[in-house]
Amino acid sequence: MTQYSQSARSKVKRVPKRGHYDKETVYSILDAGYLCHVGFTMGEQPFVIPTLYGRSGNKLYLHGAASSRMLRQTQQGIPICLTVTHVDGLVLARSAFHHSMNYRSVVVFGKARVVEEGEKEHALYILSEQIIKGRWDEARKPNRKEMNATTVLAIEIDEASAKIRQGPPADDREDYDLDIWAGVIPIKPQIGDPEPDPALRAGIETPPSVKEFMR
Repeated sequence: MTQYSQSARSKVKRVPKRGHYDKETVYSILDAGYLCHVGFTMGEQPFVIPTLYGRSGNKLYLHGAASSRMLRQTQQGIPICLTVTHVDGLVLARSAFHHSMNYRSVVVFGKARVVEEGEKEHALYILSEQIIKGRWDEARKPNRKEMNATTVLAIEIDEASAKIRQGPPADDREDYDLDIWAGVIPIKPQIGDPEPDPALRAGIETPPSVKEFMR
């Protein structure tokens, strides 16, 4: 099993037994989402920006308007910290101190490069497939003007660590005798029914990508 190397910046220090460094675990958490938060600095000012991503092998793709401050800054090769988190449940303990949550999270470290023309459409395809599989083949492809207005960055994952918490509360031993309810409230994403565009022409059916996403 291939592991990411551990360094001072990537090693899980708080409850280290929850840390995972194997690529299989890291990739599975990344593949379960499509929204990340990108941390970077401009001068002495830190920024954290939410954005969509797509994974291809050990590489993450980001995209946005060519004028985006985040993309313009990060494409200069500065260090980037990218995070993805899934909240799976609220953990309600008997004591306020031991309340927690069940989660799966990944922290990625790397540097970004601008994706050149030959790779750009493939990168946008990966991003589209990360969000909703099959939609790329149903939609009109970007034209030249749209491609020129879009910047795509690739981040090779240099280091990464996953952190996972699962299971019930962990109370102090003496608190288990208290008459206080404790347990876990599971949290799952809820997908609503598709809402057709009011301007949609009559007779156009819901496409396979949306039907499959609903399942």
